[in-house]
Amino acid sequence: MSVLPIRIARLPKAELHVHLEGSMRPSTVGKIAARHGVIVTEEEVRRRYAYQDFVEFIETFKWVTSFLRQPPDYAVIVRDFAEALLEQHVVYAEVTLSIGVMQLRGQDPQANFEAMLEAAEDYERRGLRLRWVWDAVRQFGVEAAMAVVEAAGRCHSEKIVAFGIGGDERSIPARDFRAVYGRAEDLGMHRLIHAGEVGGPENIRQAIEHLKAERIGHGIAAIRDPALMDLLAERRIPLEVCPASNICTGALALQLGTDAPTIEQHPLPKLFRHGIPIVLSTDDPTMFHTTLTGEYENAAKMGLDKTELERLVEMSFTHAFR
Repeated sequence: MSVLPIRIARLPKAELHVHLEGSMRPSTVGKIAARHGVIVTEEEVRRRYAYQDFVEFIETFKWVTSFLRQPPDYAVIVRDFAEALLEQHVVYAEVTLSIGVMQLRGQDPQANFEAMLEAAEDYERRGLRLRWVWDAVRQFGVEAAMAVVEAAGRCHSEKIVAFGIGGDERSIPARDFRAVYGRAEDLGMHRLIHAGEVGGPENIRQAIEHLKAERIGHGIAAIRDPALMDLLAERRIPLEVCPASNICTGALALQLGTDAPTIEQHPLPKLFRHGIPIVLSTDDPTMFHTTLTGEYENAAKMGLDKTELERLVEMSFTHAFR
């Protein structure tokens, strides 16, 4: 039986940390692969959507995105994604796009993006505002990250609200990307980064001190550094917390130093009650077998009461970039 109050489930919500490519349902993966002459069964996709650790997840992400080859492919997943959001009473989302992957594969990000915007128009009319985060891949390096920023600048789209970096945070220090984030700031883009997911709290500090990050993707490593928790609370820097993702990738096990932690052991309540802004999110919803409604259910399982859950809903609107 659900522990989430019906009123919370029905409230209009915002989603601020969600990867479009990580929202592909198994049936959609098969449909897009077939467009390119590749046969992929739903069973195979489901088998791939199971991970022992973060590295396995990255490999699966690379595999599933390999079928996204042309602008119409991206239009298909936007429509599926938008329908799923509307079903959950989501009215606003900041959606991360793996532009770094598109560029690595020789695609034209602007052409892909234009197809996505066209696909999103019907949903905008139905009450779902979609805004976009152009994302680089950390392990691809500084030059590739700068190319993502410059491509975003050439689009001149007010619907691109931020630049971020995902991928393996252990690969290259955040401070190496200072010039990239400076350029993003010059272009009027907000600044995000994945940090403190599978890396330590020092990665979060670097993101704040060297990159002027305005929100931190995941950030659960902050639980290991009380002084950092104080800093995040004082500066009102939100953590984009994705509980189901943290379980599936092994990130929570890494941060807690324990095998097979349960959702009830997640540090979200402690971080939230310390005064750190939390924007509850799904990350890669279908790849982590979750929904935004499911994440609020998880927060309720962690012991957050109705008032705290309502506050979580409010925070995602408060800390949105539009």
